[in-house]
Amino acid sequence: MSRSATRAGASAVAAVMLMSAAAGLARAEPSSTPPNLRPLPGAVVDGVDKVVPPAPYPRSKRIPQRSRAPGYDRATLELRDAIMPDPVGDPMFDRWPRGLEKREPGDILATRDVARTTGFLVTVPIRSARMLKFRSTDVQNQPIFGTATVIEPRAPWKGKGPRPILVNNVPINGVGTECTTGYTLAHGWSDKTNQTDLFPPTTQLALARGYTVVVPDHEGPRQSYADTELAGRIVLDSVRAAAKYKPKRYAKGRVAMTGYSGGAIATNGAAKVLGEYAPDLKGRMVGAALGGVPADFRLLAQAMNANIATGVMLAATLGVARERPEILNLTNNLGQWLATSPLKNSCGSDYGMAAPFLLPAQILSKNKDPFNSPTARRVYDLTKMPDAEADLPLYIYHGGQEIWIPVQGSRNLYAEQCKLGANAVYREVAGEHLSAAVIGYPEAVSWLDARLRGVPAKGECSSP
Repeated sequence: MSRSATRAGASAVAAVMLMSAAAGLARAEPSSTPPNLRPLPGAVVDGVDKVVPPAPYPRSKRIPQRSRAPGYDRATLELRDAIMPDPVGDPMFDRWPRGLEKREPGDILATRDVARTTGFLVTVPIRSARMLKFRSTDVQNQPIFGTATVIEPRAPWKGKGPRPILVNNVPINGVGTECTTGYTLAHGWSDKTNQTDLFPPTTQLALARGYTVVVPDHEGPRQSYADTELAGRIVLDSVRAAAKYKPKRYAKGRVAMTGYSGGAIATNGAAKVLGEYAPDLKGRMVGAALGGVPADFRLLAQAMNANIATGVMLAATLGVARERPEILNLTNNLGQWLATSPLKNSCGSDYGMAAPFLLPAQILSKNKDPFNSPTARRVYDLTKMPDAEADLPLYIYHGGQEIWIPVQGSRNLYAEQCKLGANAVYREVAGEHLSAAVIGYPEAVSWLDARLRGVPAKGECSSP
């Protein structure tokens, strides 16, 4: 991208910011749609592409494997390729193996010993730590690869049966490859590392209790932040991969999952796609604890759009768009500038840079009513999966004073699963997102521990 193009784009973006600030959100007639999800004035929407030039991303002569998808035109796939995270120089994460279509989900593609860096970070004595690269499936039902780290403790398992496995779905707060937990466990701590990779100390506690821990990179090779279905498939294939890597150690023990916030997206997805995508694992999966659950993306948009959380919402939208390219057809020139900018590699607080502008995300769309468009409604439904019953016991918890991830989403998830016949428990604890993660943690860990020790879960759906 040339400096002149960058300067032209920056000037145009500044003009749009002023135009948007002057116009404000549409003064629409009374509606059930929250004010921050209503259309912007038509003059603003129509004027964006007049002041913002097209984004200068490269047009590929050949669409790379990572950006192909059936049923989309070339222009959409070229834009899809331009919004993908940049390579990081590590073939474990960058290289797409040939012949993926000939492999089965969970088949091992490569392994790497990461015991030295992982052992230092988890601070608990370990016997081994191995990164697995395996075959998985994206939401277009196309073959992809996934990565996960399998950590075996030095502590013995003293319970009955084979050593259990805890799948720790750590929040991956970012859209760049260096944001992933697996990258940190393989390469060591850096300024891209998420604090949640090692705190709360779920991995450490599980290892100390003699459990094997699997840490999936559940955003997949495209870093598809926040796509529920994709994350669920990656998680389940990480369990399959561990079993195929060392069947005698990892193919028979009980398996439980846990995740908070972004990790709860993956845990929720895995629970809901288990019966359809991985029925072979149903007999081993004994429970899933998920807290601070972003269970309804429409509620998230209502909470996060046009305020200091907008950057997080835009990062999630970018992540989902990497899996569902139809979203890209809603973007205007300004949206394409942003999606193809260095922000596509950002981690954690980096997308907080959007916060000072408090801009409504509608300014990035050529659709006058993007949050209520047919595409948006379809994505809300696909990421919520409201008709999918979890095929394992659930422990759901959430902070009653949540600001950005509305508690109503978890309440609705619990009610939804009870109606579908799932075995579920719900706990509402005091606090907002961060404090609730701490307050709700001890009981969630105890619940998981009981499942892994073989104690049957008692649902509470019939309780008054």
